[in-house]
Amino acid sequence: MKQRFAILLAALWWGSLTGVGFVVVPLLFMHLGSPAAAGAMAAKLFSAQTWLSTACAMLMLLVFNKKDDPATALYAAAATKFVVAGLLLALLVEFGVAPRIVSARAEGANLKLWHGLGSAMYLGQWLCAGLSLWRLSRPAAGAASAASSPD
Repeated sequence: MKQRFAILLAALWWGSLTGVGFVVVPLLFMHLGSPAAAGAMAAKLFSAQTWLSTACAMLMLLVFNKKDDPATALYAAAATKFVVAGLLLALLVEFGVAPRIVSARAEGANLKLWHGLGSAMYLGQWLCAGLSLWRLSRPAAGAASAASSPD
């Protein structure tokens, strides 16, 4: 049950990152009248995405923290490092890079640098969430052999 909940959280995390970063924000820039309006809306969406990412990652870490279930320990160990890395990337983008993008946009300096760094960190977070989902959804060795047995 815990593994299914963790998989659901990882799928929500990865899917929301995919939807916002690779579908919604590009559509904003294609269909809104000005890049400034699209950028302002994208910033709000990325901020909301950070809080969703934080909630998913923290809940997954809480699920992994249960020491009473040895089955949980097997899949948790494989995904924990990616969950923590993705969580740190999300928070770094929100509190480190996003304010620099806003100030660079106002001053007109280093916008390209900060935007590129933020995009790279978002991609890193997307990869961490995807690897967490991949690791968590891998069937256990005992489950695969039990499923193939004819009883």
